[in-house]
Amino acid sequence: MNCILIDDDEMSRRVVEEYVGKVDFLQLTHSFASAVDALNHLKNNPDDVHLIFLDVEMPEMTGMDFLEVSSTHPQVIIISSKEKYALKAFEHSVTDYLLKPITFPRFFKAVSQVYEKYNQQRSPLDEDKEIFIKKNNSLIRVKFNDILWIEALENYIVINTVNDRFTIHLTMKSIENQLPPVRFKRVHRSFIVNLNRIDSIEDNAIAIKNNEGKKVIPIGKSYRDKLLSEINLINK
Repeated sequence: MNCILIDDDEMSRRVVEEYVGKVDFLQLTHSFASAVDALNHLKNNPDDVHLIFLDVEMPEMTGMDFLEVSSTHPQVIIISSKEKYALKAFEHSVTDYLLKPITFPRFFKAVSQVYEKYNQQRSPLDEDKEIFIKKNNSLIRVKFNDILWIEALENYIVINTVNDRFTIHLTMKSIENQLPPVRFKRVHRSFIVNLNRIDSIEDNAIAIKNNEGKKVIPIGKSYRDKLLSEINLINK
């Protein structure tokens, strides 16, 4: 993800630049001391910036002014020394609001949230999207919607679909990176499920219908809260 930094304080810019350098999925393309210069850059390169790190209190044009006059902008993380601008910032749909001095763990949490949203925007739900899976000497076309769940099996993974099962020499992390995150979720160290195929969730298990009835898949403790926060849940 390409990002730019807007902050008139040189020391603050150095800290953020150092943090960005530690994150593999971020690329800092420009660092601005002036919001006006950043605004002109964004106007000329609207599709080249995916994330803006933005200070609030700056001369000539404040961060809030920047958000007001920028008709379209990518995701924004506010980095400010004062908390009082938070409410107004979130009215502009900023992704996160960090208070100086920021720590790297807090910074990484914020940019990870941005990265997840970025991937979801790049991977809209599409019933016709597909991958090709190698079986013997053939490549089999499999639609994402036909994948029920994926299971780890020692040094292999098993992709369970509506009509077939494919055993592939691949890691769970590798297949997870090839699937749209808005649809497929890791729910256990050994399981990835298609959210569209979940029949029910009870206690710490997921049920998915298949040709043999139902497959019950455990939900790992560390994955449960994230799963429940991302499904369309209605509480009585």
